[in-house]
Amino acid sequence: MRIGDYSFLSDCQSAALVSRRGSVDWFCVPRFDSPPVFSGLLDPHAGHWHIRPRGGFSQSRSYLKDTLVVENVFETGSGSVKVTDALALHAEKRGHEIGEGAPHVLLRMVEGVSGHVDMEMEFRPRFEYGLTLPWLQEQEGGVSALGGPVRLDLTASVPIWIVGETAGAGFTVKAGETAWFGLAYAETYAGTAPARVRVADSLKHTVAAWRSWAGLHEVYQGLHEQEVRTGALVLQGLTYQPSGAIVAAATTSLPEVMGGEANWDYRYAWLRDISLMMSALWVAACPDEPDRFFEWISHTGVGRSDAVQIMFGVEGERDLSERQLDNLVGFAGSRPVRVGNQAWRQRQLDVFGEVIYAAYLLRERLSPMEEMVRKLLIGLAERASRQWQLPDAGMWEARDRMRHYTSSKVMCWTGLDCAIKMSAMLRVGKAQKDRWRRARDRIKKAVLKQAWNSELGAFAGAFGSDRLDASVLQMPLMGFLPASDERMQSTIRLISQELYSNGVVRRWQEEENGFIACNYWLVECLAMVGELDGARELFETTTALSNDLGLMSEEADAATGELLGNFPQAFAHVGLINASWRLTQLEERGAD
Repeated sequence: MRIGDYSFLSDCQSAALVSRRGSVDWFCVPRFDSPPVFSGLLDPHAGHWHIRPRGGFSQSRSYLKDTLVVENVFETGSGSVKVTDALALHAEKRGHEIGEGAPHVLLRMVEGVSGHVDMEMEFRPRFEYGLTLPWLQEQEGGVSALGGPVRLDLTASVPIWIVGETAGAGFTVKAGETAWFGLAYAETYAGTAPARVRVADSLKHTVAAWRSWAGLHEVYQGLHEQEVRTGALVLQGLTYQPSGAIVAAATTSLPEVMGGEANWDYRYAWLRDISLMMSALWVAACPDEPDRFFEWISHTGVGRSDAVQIMFGVEGERDLSERQLDNLVGFAGSRPVRVGNQAWRQRQLDVFGEVIYAAYLLRERLSPMEEMVRKLLIGLAERASRQWQLPDAGMWEARDRMRHYTSSKVMCWTGLDCAIKMSAMLRVGKAQKDRWRRARDRIKKAVLKQAWNSELGAFAGAFGSDRLDASVLQMPLMGFLPASDERMQSTIRLISQELYSNGVVRRWQEEENGFIACNYWLVECLAMVGELDGARELFETTTALSNDLGLMSEEADAATGELLGNFPQAFAHVGLINASWRLTQLEERGAD
């Protein structure tokens, strides 16, 4: 299997990935970061649930319009069949948000399209990353799987048999006939059984809920509308409804290099991503989501700037300690498999600016500003003004040593610049505002002097370095320097020549593969310097890296264009949305 072979299902609390061959190989429930009940994505022996034709077939698939409900059509020699997969949502009611009260039921509907097709179903759950082999037993209308704290009930319209560690079924579907399956989750000791739903009705409610949400978010009018709408659905699908946190991706340990060791857990919410994510949510006309995301951030900080770390669990958990799972072989043998992410302990100075800039984008909606938010922002500005001179791990989360990363200094500048502009809202005095202004100006002076490498002819990724780094493309995006500045133009040109090849932009020269978000940053920068033809061409080339459903992961193979890294990744779709907006604005108004 390839990473791009999967579709993404979400109930805005949990997520599942389904392969082209009709196999659910990843299902984390009841939260995005819960131990999966199927881990076949990371080990073929760690659990799956497939429904597909017996024997050979061809396949095509698509999302139902404005939903994360996927239809998989299988063509065989005797006929064709459609399998529709979704994570159940309740029909939206006024005042309810999508995903609220999600029943945690995976729905699968099989419909005969033509002729007749012999089908097979195989259910092999393995809980807690494949460590727990559940007990399967018959129950009315299906089977139950019980292991430790997890119970799954599989109900179906066809008879199910159990042999050892596997439940299965064989059935034939003729044109016009249907068969349905529902897989419901519950906690073993919660005292409540898994939800029982009518699969056909629940599927209709789920489609209606997604389309109701999408109907409220149709304000965007510009270039690449369908891609922007898909990106908005992905971002909503990665949003944990109870808190508003947005996870970076639905998976852990999908490799940045096939067979390599750069395999990280991305099922958490990073503050690093927030400023660009806020912009994307506004562009995609999702005004409520930025509000809720920022409310979540302010609550995780609890009004204390010294308590803000770079990432949190979806409900604000701080300890995300990393460990390796030696029982899993990894995707395509890519080991180790990791759970948790030790980056939560890192110092990343850009976080100060990210949060303040997010508040600046939302300033009208934050007025009047709550005291907790006000104290948080003031504290972050103070930390930026005092600590910007420290080395840090940078936005790429270097694990070897800390450096004076250019992008970190630029984001400290951005945070102070926005805090100064919001000084009236923050109710700070002239002395404090002047102190922020002096620190902001010192940062800019230091960046222009120490990050610029005259021999290289570009801004380097760190002070005193001669190493190109695509993160400096954020300088014009954040307003630190205009793209028309000669040094910025030279930097953009050199990155285009040295870090871009075969349709992908690498973060640095030694990196094997391209980082998709960097492609879109380069699109914006090219557009801002007036190279609209090149920007359009790069946008099309980058967007073509997505799979047939429009989903993108973190990276792409520089040789083949194959998707790599955790999937689907919010940051890649954020880059697409923001680049679409930039191209739309510049085409309408001109490069100036």
